[in-house]
Amino acid sequence: MARRVVAVVLVVLAAPVAVGLVVASRVGGVDGLASVAVVWLLVAAVVVGALAVLAWLWSPIRGLIAAAGRLADGDYTARAPDRGPVMTRPVVSSFNRMATRLQEADAQRRQLLADVGHELRTPLTVLRGDLEAMVDGVRPVDEEHLRRLLDDVAMVEHLLDDLRTLSLADAGALVLDREPTDLLRLTRGVVERLAGVARAGEVELRVTPAGDLPPVDVDPVRMREVVSNLVVNAIGATPVGGAVEVTVGGDGARAVVTVHDTGVGIPPDEVAAVFERFHKGAGSSGTGLGLTISRDLVVAHGGTLRIAATSPSGTTMRVELPFG
Repeated sequence: MARRVVAVVLVVLAAPVAVGLVVASRVGGVDGLASVAVVWLLVAAVVVGALAVLAWLWSPIRGLIAAAGRLADGDYTARAPDRGPVMTRPVVSSFNRMATRLQEADAQRRQLLADVGHELRTPLTVLRGDLEAMVDGVRPVDEEHLRRLLDDVAMVEHLLDDLRTLSLADAGALVLDREPTDLLRLTRGVVERLAGVARAGEVELRVTPAGDLPPVDVDPVRMREVVSNLVVNAIGATPVGGAVEVTVGGDGARAVVTVHDTGVGIPPDEVAAVFERFHKGAGSSGTGLGLTISRDLVVAHGGTLRIAATSPSGTTMRVELPFG
């Protein structure tokens, strides 16, 4: 393209000179030469101006092509210069936003792999140490130690299940088997199942209906998982003699489930991170994925999960789900 432009420019600049020389040779004199000079200067000015405009228009496109090549080679820091005419800036801006998202996704992928490796390493190291001790005869092969190994295996299985759920949610491939569900009845079932955990921690656990609630179109299995995660977290954060109250009701066009505990609350510097993957509060023994998965499951239902309130006297988690 550059060679063609140069050729065209040379032709355009040479043409008036050639014509002017022919005219000057016929007309003769200073007037003929002056006419040639004036025509040539006018044409040259027009051509130089056109080339300047062309270079100004081509500059952002050239920068965009170079940045796209770097991005295709795996350089997610590549950005196109945001300059040039107004008509090209939206394209450049869109490209830069896409590159930013790819860079963030790559960073999240790397962090996820590092976190998964870290979380798997601990139980696997314990398993290997216990098995080697049994093989060497240092530790007896009895029911107590075998049950401990089974608990470690169950922890790894739970982590892998959580990771699978997260990957499906991120890919938008999470399948929900929706059906009209009595949310109050579902919540009571979860609370009854976790009553033993609450008693072991000497925590009062109760369900409070907040008005009549029509059936909600949800996946009951997934919603049990959400409510269970919230209640287990609340019990774990509540000291002996405290209470966890689960309220089920409606708020206009949405069903609402709140889980309130009388625990120590969430430190202000951790509030923004509670839904991040592998984030664990003080004393947590889980995988650090429960709240992340719960939020993704609620969002997949078209709802929201948020911290409604937190203070040194307790925390309230609020789930909102559309009826339809």
